[in-house]
Amino acid sequence: MRRSMARTSYAIVMCLCAVTVMRVSPATAASRPIGIDVFAQLTQHIKRQADTDKQAFAMASQCMNLFYKQQRHKPAPPAVQQITWIVPESSARPAADSGPDEADCRTRYPEGLDAVRTDFQRTQALLSLSLTFYEFALVGDGDDNSLYNARELHDILVALNLAAEPSLGAAAHLRSLTAQFDSLHDARGMEALMAGMGKLYDQGYRVTTADKAHLNRVME
Repeated sequence: MRRSMARTSYAIVMCLCAVTVMRVSPATAASRPIGIDVFAQLTQHIKRQADTDKQAFAMASQCMNLFYKQQRHKPAPPAVQQITWIVPESSARPAADSGPDEADCRTRYPEGLDAVRTDFQRTQALLSLSLTFYEFALVGDGDDNSLYNARELHDILVALNLAAEPSLGAAAHLRSLTAQFDSLHDARGMEALMAGMGKLYDQGYRVTTADKAHLNRVME
């Protein structure tokens, strides 16, 4: 009799636990981590490209300054495209053993000033796209904990018109995000990226003080 009552009590406890889990899961699912660290891997992917873009932009900027100095003209101010990166003073004035010299610039830009100005605009646009996408990735981390929970990941995917079904898995979502970044970068698709940023803003996301500090470190 006691054994029967014990088994019955155990069954009741297990049922209550199951009901509790079923009630809690929907409420907490949105705040749970989603497995692999999508935030870290996505931002690292973007930063690698941004570092490459900074080097290309610095090269074009230095060569343009060199060509202008030869013609005794001051360079026209660049057009501002969303987020832009200014070449540090130490980089803009290369030492004798660093940075491009006239021979380097003539080899890279045999057509002279017109060619370097075109490349300056191109590299500036690519760098601006990389940094703006990095900002997008930061904004999507709404609680600034350097992790995407299920809701945040869903929102950034939807903002970029990507499939957001949880059944696809975090690894597939990461591949979609990095591929979308690569595609927008190659196409210089700033308009599409800003549309995605607007969708995040519509959901209540904002650029926070922590986001600005993080982005400033990337831009150094």
